[in-house]
Amino acid sequence: MQFIAHFANVAILYDTSPRVPTTPLTWIRWFGVEYLIIIFVVALALAPLSHFVPNKQQRKVARLREYAALNGLFVEFREVPGADALAVVAGTPHTIYYGKRVRARQNGPQSRLVWRSTAEGWIGRPRRLSVPEELSSLPTGLLAASADQDSCGVYWQERGDEGEIDRICAVLDALVANLYQ
Repeated sequence: MQFIAHFANVAILYDTSPRVPTTPLTWIRWFGVEYLIIIFVVALALAPLSHFVPNKQQRKVARLREYAALNGLFVEFREVPGADALAVVAGTPHTIYYGKRVRARQNGPQSRLVWRSTAEGWIGRPRRLSVPEELSSLPTGLLAASADQDSCGVYWQERGDEGEIDRICAVLDALVANLYQ
């Protein structure tokens, strides 16, 4: 009889059947504190990487810039030309120039031509500068347009979509054909 009782105790000690933990404390005992510390350290090391994932607005801007590049435009940060540029863009985070590169030609503009968008429409800077017809078909929300020996482009804050970039491309093509004949 003692032999059977002793055998029963040994069987209980070496019982290898899995037991699923039911409380957090038994999870820690079952899984092991070492593994939980390793998981915590890895999570702590990977947490700052979440700042490098672009948000919805950044993905939209990247998509617009890629679309512009595929349509022959270049994109760069530029200040809006003109003495009162700060008054126009006060409180805005940045101004982006979407431009079309042109080959330097003798019959192109020798100095920078600038047109500003106002509530009344487009005006030349200086005012004696005539406004090309092409600018009237540009989307609203653009700040200015300019042309110089190297490029012709518009200044805006990327608040549109691909359709507006198509309109900008068409207008810049027409403006280049008009100014750089």
